[in-house]
Amino acid sequence: MNGGYFSLNGLVGFFIAVVLLLVIVAIFAFSAVGVQKREATNYYTIDTQKAVMIDTSNSKHYKAK
Repeated sequence: MNGGYFSLNGLVGFFIAVVLLLVIVAIFAFSAVGVQKREATNYYTIDTQKAVMIDTSNSKHYKAK
Protein backbone atom coordinates (compact mmCIF):
# COMPACT_ATOMS: atom_id res chain seq x y z
CA MET A 1 0.00 0.00 0.00
CA ASN A 2 2.09 2.72 -1.30
CA GLY A 3 0.11 5.98 -1.34
CA GLY A 4 -3.25 4.48 -2.31
CA TYR A 5 -6.62 5.90 -1.33
CA PHE A 6 -7.11 3.33 1.43
CA SER A 7 -3.70 3.48 3.09
CA LEU A 8 -3.27 5.15 6.46
CA ASN A 9 -2.13 8.27 4.65
CA GLY A 10 -5.30 8.29 2.53
CA LEU A 11 -9.00 8.17 3.30
CA VAL A 12 -8.72 5.58 6.07
CA GLY A 13 -6.19 7.71 7.92
CA PHE A 14 -8.42 10.73 7.47
CA PHE A 15 -11.44 8.89 8.87
CA ILE A 16 -9.40 7.55 11.80
CA ALA A 17 -8.26 11.09 12.62
CA VAL A 18 -11.81 12.47 12.34
CA VAL A 19 -13.26 9.74 14.56
CA LEU A 20 -10.50 10.26 17.12
CA LEU A 21 -11.16 14.01 17.24
CA LEU A 22 -14.93 13.46 17.55
CA VAL A 23 -14.36 11.06 20.44
CA ILE A 24 -12.17 13.62 22.20
CA VAL A 25 -14.80 16.34 21.68
CA ALA A 26 -17.53 14.04 23.01
CA ILE A 27 -15.47 13.26 26.13
CA PHE A 28 -14.87 16.95 26.80
CA ALA A 29 -18.56 17.80 26.22
CA PHE A 30 -19.70 15.03 28.56
CA SER A 31 -17.22 16.24 31.19
CA ALA A 32 -18.38 19.85 30.80
CA VAL A 33 -22.03 18.87 31.28
CA GLY A 34 -21.09 16.93 34.40
CA VAL A 35 -19.19 19.87 35.86
CA GLN A 36 -22.08 22.21 35.06
CA LYS A 37 -24.59 19.91 36.77
CA ARG A 38 -22.35 19.58 39.83
CA GLU A 39 -21.65 23.30 40.17
CA ALA A 40 -25.20 24.49 39.41
CA THR A 41 -26.21 23.88 43.02
CA ASN A 42 -22.94 25.05 44.57
CA TYR A 43 -24.05 28.52 45.63
CA TYR A 44 -21.84 31.08 47.31
CA THR A 45 -22.30 34.32 49.23
CA ILE A 46 -20.21 37.46 49.11
CA ASP A 47 -19.68 39.59 52.21
CA THR A 48 -20.23 43.01 50.65
CA GLN A 49 -19.28 44.84 53.82
CA LYS A 50 -15.66 43.67 53.61
CA ALA A 51 -15.20 43.65 49.83
CA VAL A 52 -13.48 46.70 48.34
CA MET A 53 -13.91 47.96 44.76
CA ILE A 54 -10.40 47.10 43.50
CA ASP A 55 -8.49 44.74 45.78
CA THR A 56 -6.75 41.42 45.30
CA SER A 57 -7.95 40.13 48.67
CA ASN A 58 -11.62 40.15 47.58
CA SER A 59 -11.43 36.41 46.96
CA LYS A 60 -11.26 35.87 50.73
CA HIS A 61 -14.74 37.38 51.26
CA TYR A 62 -16.90 34.75 49.59
CA LYS A 63 -17.98 31.50 51.15
CA ALA A 64 -19.29 28.39 49.44
CA LYS A 65 -22.41 26.98 51.06
